[in-house]
Amino acid sequence: MIAHFPEIKNNYLCIKKDMLGKTAQYYRDNPEARNKKKAYDTKRNKTAASKLYRARLNKANRDNPNSVVGDGKDVSHTKKGLRLKPQSKNRGSKSDSAGDKRARG
Repeated sequence: MIAHFPEIKNNYLCIKKDMLGKTAQYYRDNPEARNKKKAYDTKRNKTAASKLYRARLNKANRDNPNSVVGDGKDVSHTKKGLRLKPQSKNRGSKSDSAGDKRARG
């Protein structure tokens, strides 16, 4: 449930705490940490490796005959190669690839 409170600085949308995940709640409550993460993410996303990674996935999505603009699917790296997955499910799977398993312990 989203509510709008004009008295909040910069008119941020306020979401109830119980609806936020732990990480989202932490970054909302700790602006210094949020800014540090934002700076790190910006720096990381500017690297040549990250740009190439995104470009390869975008090209695979564009060239895939089963992919349609606005279908809500992304190309995902899986054990079986590049596959179409719903965008909501393509957000860091714990089982799709060895790299994911290593990164999450």
